[in-house]
Amino acid sequence: MQGSHHKVRGAMLATVLSLLAACGGGGGGGGGGGSNGAAAPAGGIHLQIVSFGDSLSDVGTYAPLASAVGGGRFTTNPGQVWTQDVAQYYGDTLTAAFTISAAHQLSAHGGFGYAEGGATVATAANLYDFLTDVIGNVEMPVTQQVSSYLNTHGRFDSSQLVLVFAGANDVLRAGALPAAAQTVQTAASTLAQVVAQIVQNGATHVVVVNVPNIGLAPKGLAAADGGATLTQLSQIFNDRLNSALQADGVQGKVIQIDSYTWENQVIANFKADGFLVSNTSVACDPAKTPDNTALLCSPPTYVTANADQTYMFADDLHPTTRLHALFAQFVEQQIAASGLGH
Repeated sequence: MQGSHHKVRGAMLATVLSLLAACGGGGGGGGGGGSNGAAAPAGGIHLQIVSFGDSLSDVGTYAPLASAVGGGRFTTNPGQVWTQDVAQYYGDTLTAAFTISAAHQLSAHGGFGYAEGGATVATAANLYDFLTDVIGNVEMPVTQQVSSYLNTHGRFDSSQLVLVFAGANDVLRAGALPAAAQTVQTAASTLAQVVAQIVQNGATHVVVVNVPNIGLAPKGLAAADGGATLTQLSQIFNDRLNSALQADGVQGKVIQIDSYTWENQVIANFKADGFLVSNTSVACDPAKTPDNTALLCSPPTYVTANADQTYMFADDLHPTTRLHALFAQFVEQQIAASGLGH
């Protein structure tokens, strides 16, 4: 595995310059859509998607490096993540706001997908080691993602759908109870403040997703306590996020998505949703996937040819293409239930 890793790193560095040249500096943000009189999309309304968060929503921040081995997103590549699926549903194309260079630096790419793998709500990247040998310590916390958007674009507007999904890394890095409880509560309160900032700066359609039951991910199941601590911390984060949104006066101004309960239900009924394997194994073969991360997972590293559709998890934390698609559909249904589109 170690020798293979060095070959992968060599391939990534050897091809990255040509990839960057091919990518160019634009990337586009998908625009607001709708003004050109195009036919209504599946969602019934044209919306520009703006996304903030972590690897669960990252549309390709690290793709210029990861695509050298067929990767690019934290899923079963070349599949999409849920934010891309939602964007397509509302007639948009979501691309990365920032992308990485061969020198492990982030630069503006022109898109509206600000979510970055490894990001916490507010903690600086250099306080943690997240795939540092692949990407370095560059990921922006969500607080910085939103500030970057506002510095560039000034405000949000009613033609946009803003997606906020963060906190999983705060839960994962919080450590042991009881001290960890305060850590995740602080992160959740800060996230509520960020959501309030988004609303105060003109956003009228804001989706806020709570953290999934991280204890039920393969990483949780593999822990000494079987994921009990991660499950408890997920609950603590979500309880505080809910109460903080209410206390900050924005709960009635956003669409809340309960990914925690949704994940529990999907895992409990995984065969009904077309999966053959639930949360007990992963689609990306750890022996073939560099760094054992979905970011560098591609069809040659799948455990079976159709693992992106038959497994729930790509690696020990991240959803497969199919699970992302199902979550996108759930989010779209909740948005429609709020009275926006269909």
